[in-house]
Amino acid sequence: MTLKKKHKIPLDKFIDYCLYDKKDGYYMNINPFGSNGDFTTAPNISRLFSEMIAIWTISFWENQGSPKRFNLIELGAGNGEMMKIMIESFKRFPSFMSSCNILIHEKSPNLIKKQKTNIKSKNIKWIKNLKKINNLPSIFLANEFFDAIPIKQFVKDKGIWFEKFVTTSNNKLTFINKKIDIKKIKNQIDIEFSKKQNFIEYSPLGFKYLNDIFKFIRKNSGGLLIIDYGYFSKKMKDTLQSIHKKKKSKILENIGKSDITYNINFYFIKKIAKKFQELDVYYTTQKEFLTKLGIQQRAEILSKNKSFIQKADIFFRLKRLINEKEMGDLFKVMLIKSSNNNFQIGF
Repeated sequence: MTLKKKHKIPLDKFIDYCLYDKKDGYYMNINPFGSNGDFTTAPNISRLFSEMIAIWTISFWENQGSPKRFNLIELGAGNGEMMKIMIESFKRFPSFMSSCNILIHEKSPNLIKKQKTNIKSKNIKWIKNLKKINNLPSIFLANEFFDAIPIKQFVKDKGIWFEKFVTTSNNKLTFINKKIDIKKIKNQIDIEFSKKQNFIEYSPLGFKYLNDIFKFIRKNSGGLLIIDYGYFSKKMKDTLQSIHKKKKSKILENIGKSDITYNINFYFIKKIAKKFQELDVYYTTQKEFLTKLGIQQRAEILSKNKSFIQKADIFFRLKRLINEKEMGDLFKVMLIKSSNNNFQIGF
């Protein structure tokens, strides 16, 4: 990335370039998933994860009254592994499958190509704009989606708020803080989020996604299921990080070759949802969510008549998903749904 001397860009614009520039963006040119990638998502660890999400989705649909037409939208499908396994599970429920309008919202042409190769289904439509979704009851799935959306950072020093920018110094990229009017930011999002804070981390684009989805759910019924690493706290903290070749990297190095991400503040998402009437919010850990859905029992069924090595592999992968020291507590799950149904499975 080349910046002219004294040229400054906000942190979120810098991250957007690093991840989504058509020529140099990380997600646009690199396959970040699997053994050769920088990270492994839950669907790529074990098919058990995707099967549980499929069963949860069917249960939600049934609780909605089994509408004859409804939307299932996956936000950012990675390499397509989760939807691939979900569709395999859906095929056992013909009435569900015939009612389901499956959509994938994906920005990267590179990942769309991989998704189409992996899923191999004619019943999926890829969309770049959520406004193209039909006004039907809808379930939105966001597994590690919001952590990949560029963020802004603000810090308060001696009562004055500053925004983090990227600029050049001695032909090198460096961070600087630029004085801003925090009231303008609060007015833009219509949420009080600076009170009792010394640091703020939030995504304007992520905020827009949430607002649009919540409006859609309130109008058409349905819900949004978010699964991501994060925390639930009123106090915000600096969680920005860069991963290059499976190791932490400096944010301003390996441009376009590193994943830049952050931990989701689920308290902030709940605060956004509470702006909308007739929406309920539920929150738990990935361990609790998957356990309540019966993932351990499903692992027992899959392991029957398997060799010792195969059984060991199934339960090793299960452990990665639900153990507190691995993904079990690090990853959180939040459901925001219309309050016209009492669905609480998994919570």
